[in-house]
Amino acid sequence: MNSQVIFKIDKKLKDKAMAKAQSEGVAFSSVLKLATKAFINGDLQVGLIERKKFNTETAKQVKKILKDVDQKKNISQSFISGSDIAKFLKS
Repeated sequence: MNSQVIFKIDKKLKDKAMAKAQSEGVAFSSVLKLATKAFINGDLQVGLIERKKFNTETAKQVKKILKDVDQKKNISQSFISGSDIAKFLKS
């Protein structure tokens, strides 16, 4: 079953999008369907969610930590169980 979606868009924007779709040999409705599927699958990001930025000090610390990880410095061993962690911490 198909459903109809109706929304308002600037005429110039619509005309340009339709012309581009036509030049690529697809219907504009197909572009909208593909964009909707891509959005659902996480392949299309609209950027409306505010991305939090680190303050200057935290950004420096994160940069240093990532550099250490790349160089395999300051990294503890991996653990399989909680008892392994307890043994490591007690030693």
